[in-house]
Amino acid sequence: MARQPIYSHWHKPLRSWEERALRTQVAIIGAGPAGMFLAHLLHAAGVAVVVIEQRTRSYVENRVRAGVLEQITADLMGRLGLDRRLRAEGLVHEGINLALDGDIFRIDLAAATGGSTVTVYGQQEVMKDLFDAADARGISIVWNAEGVALHDLESERRPVVTWTLGGVAQRLECSFVAGCDGYHGVSRSAIPADVLRTYERVYPFGWLGILADVPPAGHELIYANHAHGFALASMRSPTRSRYYIQCTLDEKPEDWPDERFWDELCLRLGPQGGAAVTRGPSFEKSIAPLRSFVAEPMRWGRLFLAGDAAHIVPPTGAKGLNLAVADVIVLADALTVFFTSGSTAGIDAYSARALARVWKAERFSWWYTSVTHRFPDMDGFSRRLQMAELDYIRTSPAAQRSLAENYVGLPLVR
Repeated sequence: MARQPIYSHWHKPLRSWEERALRTQVAIIGAGPAGMFLAHLLHAAGVAVVVIEQRTRSYVENRVRAGVLEQITADLMGRLGLDRRLRAEGLVHEGINLALDGDIFRIDLAAATGGSTVTVYGQQEVMKDLFDAADARGISIVWNAEGVALHDLESERRPVVTWTLGGVAQRLECSFVAGCDGYHGVSRSAIPADVLRTYERVYPFGWLGILADVPPAGHELIYANHAHGFALASMRSPTRSRYYIQCTLDEKPEDWPDERFWDELCLRLGPQGGAAVTRGPSFEKSIAPLRSFVAEPMRWGRLFLAGDAAHIVPPTGAKGLNLAVADVIVLADALTVFFTSGSTAGIDAYSARALARVWKAERFSWWYTSVTHRFPDMDGFSRRLQMAELDYIRTSPAAQRSLAENYVGLPLVR
């Protein structure tokens, strides 16, 4: 409450175009999913924003990332008028498949959750939709910003963001800063070490993934647990497949020529899943390590963290982009209330509300990874427990309901 006077004048509208050129209400650091969804939400609410990104649009748009959208993400794209291509090209999935040593069984997500589904639509396509609409709506994005730095985040003065563009120093005053610049960005490091708490778990394996222009092995995803390790049969479209296999951290993509990859994938998917695989040349191949990470708090002074700047999840549960979306929905609501009424209740509660959902997503992603992957130190007892867990999911409607409600996305914490 003692800081209330600092905020008292910040919700007033900017007076002129000239002032807007030097100031904005919210400076958003990072033009990834968190930053761009937040920009659209605030723009729709009449809040002035400037997005500052160190990379080019092409770089951000073409990063190969997640492809499964929770119901909340698909719904938000509709709410923002960004779902024209999603409705035409997205693949709605009402279920997923699990395989234990080649034996496949299905989880009916829609039946277990009262109708909720997920939609396969690549993050690259989501970013294209966000950027195209930002151009059309006049949302300001600064590309190629070098040396971004944050100042006066907890002082009597307005926060300031500085950077260099084409060798020329730039300066932007704002009321708040939204740090949406990922794990390696500058935002989280702006929080003092004696304030920030971090929690991390690094997994002893990675995912080797490929993209190939071949029809997918099935119309729904297959998560496979095999004696050789995990495998995932996924897709980006009816003609483009995305496949993964668990690998060690010291392996390299060049260790896996296409023929070796296809052989191992089909083995892990089992006779039924492997027989449905169409082979073809891959045009993208990479290895991603798996880790869990959370930073607390997600708000310090006039800085708010969202998305990968605050948390990382292993990709097993398809939560990364969706968790970023959940963050910024809560943050946008809080900032909109502040700028329309001056109330700080929402922004003061943001960190606790966001973290409540973050930790549930971290729990699910950790659990789902633990039951689908083979760990290097796994003995016979641990393996039998893992098999029992998967058999319990197969036979228990309650277990299927729990998996399904987490997979399609838990409700927002308002």
